[in-house]
Amino acid sequence: MYRPLVGTLATAVLGAAALVTAATPAGAAPAGAAAHHKPKPPQTKAVDFAGTVALDDCSGSIVKMPTSQPNDPALVMTNGHCLESGMPSPGKVIVDQPSSRSFTVLDKSAGDLGTIQATKVTYATMTDTDVTLYETGSTYAEIEQKYGIKPLELSTDHPTKGAGITVVSGYWKKTYTCSIDGFVPTLKEGGWTWKDSVRYTPECKTIGGTSGSPVIDNATGKVTAINNTGNENGERCTENNPCEVDENGNVTVHKGINYAEETYSIPKCFGAGNKLDLNAAGCTLPKPSGVRH
Repeated sequence: MYRPLVGTLATAVLGAAALVTAATPAGAAPAGAAAHHKPKPPQTKAVDFAGTVALDDCSGSIVKMPTSQPNDPALVMTNGHCLESGMPSPGKVIVDQPSSRSFTVLDKSAGDLGTIQATKVTYATMTDTDVTLYETGSTYAEIEQKYGIKPLELSTDHPTKGAGITVVSGYWKKTYTCSIDGFVPTLKEGGWTWKDSVRYTPECKTIGGTSGSPVIDNATGKVTAINNTGNENGERCTENNPCEVDENGNVTVHKGINYAEETYSIPKCFGAGNKLDLNAAGCTLPKPSGVRH
């Protein structure tokens, strides 16, 4: 996974990248060729930074479920390996852990608007997927009233091969645009394994600090996955060098290729009031040990 960045280390190691990205205008997904003869249905939506947040060492986003209401406590999504208490060990699932972590809310051009604060870690794991969901002390309505920002919606549809996507990093204030190259039955990195992961086409050259970035489907504007790792130097199944394992157990390595974890199943695990229910019908997120299936 992309190692979370820490203060001066990030500045020293990736300062040059920061200078480059600071000068890069906020990316927008290509809108396609203009229609010359007759109107066409709406095509690609422009993707900006509205709805994204910056963490102290990772990226993230304010997200809603299709059933979320304006007065529900807002949720922030980032990677499991960005959890402030450390990376969850394989098989570990964390629920309802107190947290006071702060998130910097960005406007559509990646300008800092202010902060919102977590009240708890609602859910976090690096097993099967790589996700942390925080509950905040602000409702969606309060965030919109104060900052003019609406949440990003999690899609409930499985991502589609060939779909145009944009990875939006609040930490670097940079976007990466490419397509979904395909899906990986099992992605293995160190002791962790992730299921049905998204493989990007080579154009998405994501780096450390982009961990937790929402992956936006350019056609719908909805979150289809969460950015989490890439094979940095061609090693096989080691940390920062994930390998792909197919249905027959064959292992392949793709140096320089980056990956994300799907998020379409997450909404099935949340009920009214954005309350987590791991026993809800259709919820496939891993459960903490001792919780009945």
